[in-house]
Amino acid sequence: MSDALLEIKNATKIYGGSGFMSKGNTTVALQDFNLNIQAKPATITTIAGESGSGKTTLANLVLGFIKITSGQVIYKGVDVATMDKRQLMEYRREVQAVFQDPYAVYNPFYRVKHIFDMVLKNFKLASSKEEGRALIEDALNVVGMRGEEVLEKYPHQLSGGQRQRMMVARAYMLKPRLIVADEPVSMVDASLRAMILDIMLRLRDEHNISFLYITHDLSTAYQIGDNIHLLYQGSVAERGNTVRVIENPKHPYVQMLIDSIPVPDPSVRWGGEEVTTLDDEQMRAMVESGCRFYNRCAFHMERCLTKAPPMYAVGGEAEKLTHEAACYLYDPEVEKVAA
Repeated sequence: MSDALLEIKNATKIYGGSGFMSKGNTTVALQDFNLNIQAKPATITTIAGESGSGKTTLANLVLGFIKITSGQVIYKGVDVATMDKRQLMEYRREVQAVFQDPYAVYNPFYRVKHIFDMVLKNFKLASSKEEGRALIEDALNVVGMRGEEVLEKYPHQLSGGQRQRMMVARAYMLKPRLIVADEPVSMVDASLRAMILDIMLRLRDEHNISFLYITHDLSTAYQIGDNIHLLYQGSVAERGNTVRVIENPKHPYVQMLIDSIPVPDPSVRWGGEEVTTLDDEQMRAMVESGCRFYNRCAFHMERCLTKAPPMYAVGGEAEKLTHEAACYLYDPEVEKVAA
């Protein structure tokens, strides 16, 4: 039996196409995505990229909010698409979500304790009110909060950081194995961002809860991520150990992305040379297209247009199993290698 908690195999999601109201246009939101999260030890796997790169599409596929076009999402050895009612209930309990905008999750007409009461009821977690309240208090304590301070308030009476920590507590109350965190710190200030990231690390280390961390912020990915997958236009450009990938990027897109991060030095011009953004959305219209970064790449070759490059092992001997880039520059038959 596999030791994987979550396996994603060749996941592809295509929007548009045939249909009564369709004009025939398609967008490949995610293409041939592969991922393996082991059951132990718990890890934080980062999915990073620009807006529109396919990050949230991946999160929605894992959470079951949208249907996969092709490929598989496998949890504990069972394809989610084939799960029966009991298995789906277990999956929904063990795979939880924390979203970017915590306010959007709350019903403004209910006190915030309602989100915990619904979890207790739907998953039958407690046999009495006292037991239920103890579970709520335990979950709130994990995120540094107390029930007497927040449970009777309405959502608008809490800060964004408090609302977000309560959503983490709600997820924790179910004792999940995996939390899909979609931009969980993008709408809070720096001090609260550090607190929420620290909570994620403690849940990983002390409670064996893995995270699928969706973000566009490479600095937070570097802080807490064990592994990283960098997406561009729905495809993986580079993946591997987070520190190795960010400190020594190999794919031309990832190199450009890291170089564009501003440094705290006014004498250094942000962005370097001007970058011309060409219309590369046409590369997302078909699954059988070439490298999506072709139009913006200084190293592009004719073969890049005919077929998307596979993942090649890059770096030194010790890195090859944990660092890969989807670029023909690393094909052993190609002599020229990116700097």
